[in-house]
Amino acid sequence: MTPQKLILASGSPRRVDLLNQAKIVPDRLMPMDIDETPKKSEHPRSLARRLSNQKAEAAYAATRSESEWQGAWILAADTVVAVGRRILQKAEYTEDAAGCLHLLSGRAHWVHTGVCLVTPSGTIRQKVVDTKVRFKRLSSTDIEFYIASGEWRGKAGGYGIQGLAGSFVQKLVGSYTNVVGLPLFETLQLLSGEGFEVHAHWAEG
Repeated sequence: MTPQKLILASGSPRRVDLLNQAKIVPDRLMPMDIDETPKKSEHPRSLARRLSNQKAEAAYAATRSESEWQGAWILAADTVVAVGRRILQKAEYTEDAAGCLHLLSGRAHWVHTGVCLVTPSGTIRQKVVDTKVRFKRLSSTDIEFYIASGEWRGKAGGYGIQGLAGSFVQKLVGSYTNVVGLPLFETLQLLSGEGFEVHAHWAEG
C-alpha cells in the first residue's frame, strides 16, 4: 500500500504540534505567501474561510508538477481574531500587541479558524470553526509584563492562549485547539472523511 502523504500549507509550529498530538506528522511544511489583507467590509469568518482556501489552492498549484507529491493531501488553515466585526491583525510590534490587549481586556472576542483540505483527486473540503473567548480585565501590569515576554509576536490578536495569556482567559466556549490555531477534532474529521488514515500511528509506542 502506498504511504499516504500530507502537506501542511503552513509553517506554524503550533499547528505542527497539534497534528503531532494526534500522531500525524506532515511530510512537508509549505507555508504559502499570500496577501492576507481583508477585503472591504469582509466578515472575519469569511476572511478565515477565504485565506485558508487560498493557501490550500496555492500549495496544490505549486505541487501539481512535482511527481513526488502527486496523490498527497494538502491541509491549510487560517486563524482570525475579531471583536465584533473588527479584525485584529497579527501583532508584529509592541504597539500592535498593546492595542490588541487593551481592546480584549474585560470583554469577549471570537476566534475563527478556516480549515481547508485538498484531496489527492483535487476535491476541496472546508470548515470554519468558531470559539468565543472572554478575557479578564487586564491590569497595566498584566499588559506590561506580557508585552515583555514576547509571546505575542506574530500571533493573531496579539496573544497565544497556550502560553502566559492562558491566565487571562475567564471563559471559553467552543474548541480550545481552535484558539491555538487548528481545531483538532474538526481537522481529523475532514481528513478521515476523505480517506486519510488518521489512526495509522496510534498503536505505536
